[in-house]
Amino acid sequence: MDARLGLVAFLALRSNPLPSVTRSPSLVRVVLLWLAGIDLRLTLLAVPPVIPLIHRDLHLNESGIAALSNLPVLVLAGSSMFGALLTARLGARRALIVGLWTIAISAALRGVGPSIPMLFAMTLVMGAGIALIQPAFPTLARSWFPDRIAFGTGIWANGLLCGEAISASLTLPFLLPLVGGSWERSFVAWSVPVVVTALALGVLREPDDRAPAANGAWLPDFRDRRVWLLGTYQSAASMTYFGANTFLPDFLHATGQANLVGAALAALNIGQIPASLAVGFIPLRILGRRSTSLLVAVLILAALAGVLAFGGAVVVAAAALLGLCGAYILTLSFALPALFAPPHEIARLAAGTFTLGYTISFFTSLLSGAAWDATHAPAAAFLPMIAGAVIVAVLGPRLGAIAADARATL
Repeated sequence: MDARLGLVAFLALRSNPLPSVTRSPSLVRVVLLWLAGIDLRLTLLAVPPVIPLIHRDLHLNESGIAALSNLPVLVLAGSSMFGALLTARLGARRALIVGLWTIAISAALRGVGPSIPMLFAMTLVMGAGIALIQPAFPTLARSWFPDRIAFGTGIWANGLLCGEAISASLTLPFLLPLVGGSWERSFVAWSVPVVVTALALGVLREPDDRAPAANGAWLPDFRDRRVWLLGTYQSAASMTYFGANTFLPDFLHATGQANLVGAALAALNIGQIPASLAVGFIPLRILGRRSTSLLVAVLILAALAGVLAFGGAVVVAAAALLGLCGAYILTLSFALPALFAPPHEIARLAAGTFTLGYTISFFTSLLSGAAWDATHAPAAAFLPMIAGAVIVAVLGPRLGAIAADARATL
């Protein structure tokens, strides 16, 4: 579906070029921003469904599979700051185009050979492409939707979450039969929508959207307390979503509920989608209330209790609630840099936030697994979710108040 939407947008723009973004219909901007958001995860989440086939053809051991799955996360943590440089030098839209072409080409080349060195090398480049464009999104959301920044953020965040669900759910039943069961060709197929989005963004004509960095600064300033506040807050989303996504299947197997794995993971991912819509349409004055943050924290703890203490349909419902809460935290954290910083600092602040958030996520995942191994108690792997709930309860109201004050001055 995303490929068809992108093609429609591309053909419409091709037949009627737009002189500037200020005259372009809001619908065009919404579609392009949503498609670009999809492309942040579309090729990345195309890997898990075909891991058994990669394992079979390349004879990778479990350590190799784990490295392949976590390599993009490490790249995202280490390369987001260069996305701030790219945005500062080229502008948000042009940075997106460069990053999207990097993602499309490298993602398609992962299956060449097939070869282990090519698979890992191109996965590394693909992760770098994703890292390069993430800081551009907050800048573009503010540029295209200056009076509705949260709405613009909700659009691309919704695309990101839909991208996760699309490739993860459609690869096995839909795409693989179309490409003859080849995981190599499936990687090429998932790259096509990324190319379509890059072409559509290239056709859109607009003024130079660069916001020159003050004094040439683009590296994240880790002495800035906003980076630590936002990065820590964003990490709560990872503790909730990635914690559940990583350990819920093994937990259900360990507790004799293996039949619930598919339903629980589907609920976890589908439950994310409404959260991005909430951030896009609910006024910030409501999202920033102390009561809202406390409610989200309580829901995380309630969902965790549902997973650990109950079975059957309750586990599936609890997984959906974890997805909803994690995506709400993540989407709100995406919107905040554009509210906290002037235009020339948005990409820089966002890059610092992504770097810190992904780093905390990576090490938290390692510690969670170590806690399970050390205690031999499956529930120990979910302890970081409690920390995530505390972070939301403590930092959520503070960040909401700062964002509300900043929004009033825009």
